[in-house]
Amino acid sequence: MLAKLAATRSTCLAFPVGATIVKHKQVLATGYNGPPAGSPHCTEQGYCYPGVVSCSESDLPSRAVHAEANAIAQAAKHGIATDGASIYVTLEPCLSCLKLIISAGIREVFYETPFKSKQNKCVRDSFVEEGLVTLKQIQLSEAIARQASHFLLNPTSIARQTSKK
Repeated sequence: MLAKLAATRSTCLAFPVGATIVKHKQVLATGYNGPPAGSPHCTEQGYCYPGVVSCSESDLPSRAVHAEANAIAQAAKHGIATDGASIYVTLEPCLSCLKLIISAGIREVFYETPFKSKQNKCVRDSFVEEGLVTLKQIQLSEAIARQASHFLLNPTSIARQTSKK
């Protein structure tokens, strides 16, 4: 669920993606897709490139750094080790991000939406077969989504009402 919240910070016009790196139930870093630090955000400009509203409508490469890469970069920037961690992402990592994830020592990938590229499937599967990483598609349950919605829409830092018997 934290990856989904991180995705709300995305500044990509094509589609939002979020990532959360976790180790021993502790959040290490989060990331979302957007341009490199210091570069104008697509949402601020209203376009990806002059004359191109969204990278998804063009043959030009995306300006965005992927959410997984941003999360790993955040961890590195702050001296946080990711070896043995897990990553939760809203979109299955592309092959470049999967290689980065493996090289960062992250061993488990939990993703919500499958990546559509079939041509990278054989390389991805070879990494799994070699034991370098595990991939698992997950879905947010309706009950958890309802509970999260309640917390997001109502004050959370108030005393809970207890029933008196």
